[in-house]
Amino acid sequence: MHFPDLPNPHAIAALAMTVLALILFTREKIPMESSSLFVLVTLIIGFGLFPYEGPLGELKPSDFFHGFGHEALVAVCALMVAGQALMRTGALEPVARHLSRFWKRAPVLALLATLIVGALLSAFMNNTPIVVLMLPMLIGAAMRSRSSTSRILLPMGLATIIGGMSTTIGTSTNLLVVSVAADMGMQRLQMFDFMLPVVLAGSLALLYLWLIAPRLIPERQPPMIEGSNRVFNAQLLIPEGNSLIGQHLPKLIRKAGGEIKIQRVWRGQDYFLAPLPDLVIEANDRLLVADTVDHLRDYAALLRARLLTDETTGELLPPAGEQLVEVAVTLGSSLRGVRLGDTQLKQRYGVDILALHCADGTLPFESPGIHQRKLKASDVLLVQGNAWEIARMKTGSELLVLDGKADLPRTRKAPLALAIMIGIVALAALGVMPIESSALLGAMLLIFTRCLTWRDATGALSAQVILIIVASLALGFTLMRTGGADWLALMFLATTFGAPSWLVLSALMLLMAILTNIVSNNAAAVIGTPIAINIAMELGMPLEPFVLAVLFGANLSFATPMAYKTNLLVMNAGGYEFNDFVRVGVPLTLLMWVALSAILTLAYGLVGK
Repeated sequence: MHFPDLPNPHAIAALAMTVLALILFTREKIPMESSSLFVLVTLIIGFGLFPYEGPLGELKPSDFFHGFGHEALVAVCALMVAGQALMRTGALEPVARHLSRFWKRAPVLALLATLIVGALLSAFMNNTPIVVLMLPMLIGAAMRSRSSTSRILLPMGLATIIGGMSTTIGTSTNLLVVSVAADMGMQRLQMFDFMLPVVLAGSLALLYLWLIAPRLIPERQPPMIEGSNRVFNAQLLIPEGNSLIGQHLPKLIRKAGGEIKIQRVWRGQDYFLAPLPDLVIEANDRLLVADTVDHLRDYAALLRARLLTDETTGELLPPAGEQLVEVAVTLGSSLRGVRLGDTQLKQRYGVDILALHCADGTLPFESPGIHQRKLKASDVLLVQGNAWEIARMKTGSELLVLDGKADLPRTRKAPLALAIMIGIVALAALGVMPIESSALLGAMLLIFTRCLTWRDATGALSAQVILIIVASLALGFTLMRTGGADWLALMFLATTFGAPSWLVLSALMLLMAILTNIVSNNAAAVIGTPIAINIAMELGMPLEPFVLAVLFGANLSFATPMAYKTNLLVMNAGGYEFNDFVRVGVPLTLLMWVALSAILTLAYGLVGK
């Protein structure tokens, strides 16, 4: 066994930057957007101050901006817009409705149907809107059928990841691997080129998720099941002209039915008053109360008061077209640690915050209003907005809509949006045009036919996804041009010295699977693809199976909540713990790894090589 000599200083710097990037991507307290931007800026400044010229020419700082125009990023953004249109028009609503009916008749078979449908839909669109669509439906169905909610949600979320592996457009990871491999000279993989291995291995995985996984999950109490019993902290404003002004507090309590529990009375911005019997109500007094949504609704009506936060006011009795919904702060949300008054949900989503439920049971009454509370994971907000505003909120990953009051309306544009999505897939699958072109054409048609507004289209784009893709492409490009990828490939071969090719391939897939459960799967895929190609070239083997090993391994995001965005959504909705993902996800990862390794070995004739 002979380990390669150290590469040139620029390659060492690129390798060090890669390690630093992977560490940053694992830090929950650092937003992924910030980490990605730091990586990008560091590469630009570093190679600007210390130029590098190799066999392929000079590596310029401007080269790192190419990711913003890369066809993989264009395709990802266009497909996010297309997925948004399906959600906006309610094109997927019939699927959820029929599944909900099936759950009433045969819950056991309905779980299998849900897993299959989730996997099939995820093969052609982003996983997130599918999970967002399914979560409230499954919660309600489980409660009606008296099934265990915790034993349904996690298998469903993992099934969508499996389905996303099967096509080039199933995930952004697949698009990145296919594009980077094509950039390095490999023949471009077409949409369904690797569907068969995923279908074969995925069938075993879905059976595991249906029959075995539910038995491995302890009973958990999802936050959303608490429903009407959830206590919210709220502020009731006594407006000018209210008949209670000038009256003592006991009269207000009697008018509210005698049940209202007033914690504090804020007067102005500087001081609060204890709720003593001799307190006289004044205009614009704020009553800090804690109670359920139903009771808050009654108090607002009886007292003719308004609920408010620091920056907005809203009526608890929603006007026509307005909806009240509960939304939870997800584990990976950028809103964690942000004061309630600084969330700017009104500007971002057009909704008013009316009340707050603190997940840790604390009451934010020691400061002037609930707006001073710093949000934590699983905190629940009571918000008010129209159906379209709530629907737009559902498509994001920062807040999880907990009830079914904001189900998307099925509009007359739904068939058209669905037809355009089918057209996007068909044009790419038949080779008429590449996926980035068909997706961009589809996005344009969706906007021009008013299936989607420009505001909705831009709202579908994720800064986190865009920046992580650009940063990952920049890192991969740097490793290739400086020789860092070659060195890593030689190190991997030295470590696996004497092993047959099929075992090297399997080890590479396992390495990617471990990496993707710790850091961003996009980063793992982009960094791993040039390494895989170099390994295949050193072994004199075909490139495709080794590239697919990276693609499959980077999608085995089952074992940790942070491995994939939908895992965080499911974790928050189902009340799962970290160990629940380990308990279910590790066996699933091993099952898919062994099955896919065997299928690739047999399909590409690597036995004995």
